[in-house]
Amino acid sequence: MPQSRQALTLEQEPYLDVRCFACGYSNGTSIQPHRHDWHQLVYATTGAMSVTAARQSWMIPPGKAVFVPAGCGHSIRMWGSVAMRSLVFPRYLTAGECRVISVTPLLRELILRVVEMQALDSRVAAHRRLRDLVLDEMNAAPEEPLMLPLPEDARALKVARRVLAHPGGEETLDGLARRYGAGRRTLERLFRAQTGMSFGLWRQKARMLDSVRALSAEKPVTEAALDAGYASVSAYIAAFKKTFGCTPGQLS
Repeated sequence: MPQSRQALTLEQEPYLDVRCFACGYSNGTSIQPHRHDWHQLVYATTGAMSVTAARQSWMIPPGKAVFVPAGCGHSIRMWGSVAMRSLVFPRYLTAGECRVISVTPLLRELILRVVEMQALDSRVAAHRRLRDLVLDEMNAAPEEPLMLPLPEDARALKVARRVLAHPGGEETLDGLARRYGAGRRTLERLFRAQTGMSFGLWRQKARMLDSVRALSAEKPVTEAALDAGYASVSAYIAAFKKTFGCTPGQLS
């Protein structure tokens, strides 16, 4: 739904506590940076999404959703054929930071049910009960470690974006430093201070997150490992488990 039409709905129909929309996107489609005056839960029943917001990047595989708070600028990139189902909430109903959550079977059915109903009206008792159940399930859903912080410094951010564009690349930090006119030690210091990770660990997690996209497209673990720059599947699985606390098979 276009933003202007949704904003008009918010003004004209304040008694609608939950609104929703369903959209289909082809592989590679990008939604440019934008922001809303409402909270949004973005979920894809098929395909995967990468979301960038608030100096952070997330990879959203099937079975996960991202909560984007009101006023937070964000952009979305589609991987595969994406069937997006989004729920929209006014500011007073819920709150929180950008985060990825695991969509339980119950929450999935609740999302699809609300989308089918198109909206929840606060004047209808059954709708209020369903609204409260949706919010309870959202708030109780486990948060997933699928986020990668981005540095603030312009030079370090260019390096980060280069790595995100070519996560399996073998360009060294020295090479990246020369490309963007910064010293190696300066970049190391900036990544540690602004992301909480060394550049090496940051790139490893970037590769892991990109491999989530490959796994969500049902690629074999071997292919996902190669895409992530690993020659050994066992080394990839070990790094994946260290990064996310689970094996590739358990994440899906």
